[in-house]
Amino acid sequence: MKAPELHRPLAVTAVAMAGLAAVAAAGMVLDDRHLLGLPIWTKPFKFATSLVIYTGTLAYLVGQLKGRPARHAGWLGNVIVAASFIEMAVIVGQVVRGRRSHFNVETPLDSALWGVMAVTILMLWIATALIGVVLLRHHRGDRPTVLAVRYGLLVALAGMAVGFLMTQPTAEQRAGFATAPPTLVGSHSVGVAEGGPGLPLVSWSTEGGDLRIAHFIGLHALQALPLLAFGLARAARRWPALRPENVRSRLVGVGAAGITGVTAITTWQALRGQSIVQPDRLTWASAGLLAAGLAMGAAVALRRTTARALAAAR
Repeated sequence: MKAPELHRPLAVTAVAMAGLAAVAAAGMVLDDRHLLGLPIWTKPFKFATSLVIYTGTLAYLVGQLKGRPARHAGWLGNVIVAASFIEMAVIVGQVVRGRRSHFNVETPLDSALWGVMAVTILMLWIATALIGVVLLRHHRGDRPTVLAVRYGLLVALAGMAVGFLMTQPTAEQRAGFATAPPTLVGSHSVGVAEGGPGLPLVSWSTEGGDLRIAHFIGLHALQALPLLAFGLARAARRWPALRPENVRSRLVGVGAAGITGVTAITTWQALRGQSIVQPDRLTWASAGLLAAGLAMGAAVALRRTTARALAAAR
């Protein structure tokens, strides 16, 4: 089987980040320092792992383009490569120094490094948005796959945008600005201090709101939805009802609505200072309505398959 075309700089970045994730994993075992209650190498491990998935996916998608769209997306891919390496250099550098990387403005150097990270985050968002425009116009494939890529990019951009909410000063921080120079500006936690009890590995707060959950879910829609399209295509070999492209396209749309809804609900939940493991009745009701809507959407998508479409697909 012929190897797929890849955007080489993005592919190399994915490999490099995999290596960095391995180094960070070793650091979590060998380095006994802790920061905010976690091994100090936890953040580089999580960010490197996420970048493996993110840059690897874009390397494949950009590699499928041809001609002028490929050149334009390729330049934007190079911007993402540069921003990724700069951001990880700051994160790892701060780990070596034993300092926080995100939101840290305690010293002039810390503040400058956080400013650099803020710029790279904005660069990543803009470059991804522009690559999304190119892919929306020029990506080729069967309709379910094209829709999965389009929807995935849009939801991923929304998930990335949740990160901007984290950069805003909290109420407690704003109250302290008048009495002392700030040491932190922004937080991923809402209603609780960072560094408290959290879920294993991801460390999402179990006591208050945590914006990282929606950020993670939305960002990785770019992988989840194309995987859904691929899974439906494979399942269609066994179940005739899935063979028509319009059926799989509608189911991809249902999946996109689902991951959009989950991203929205977890953002709303976090902003109310509510832990992911302690949902209130309003959150349960919203999740139930979403689940019911998705089930109904999937049922309608399958029911609308006509006998003629099934016969044509055989």
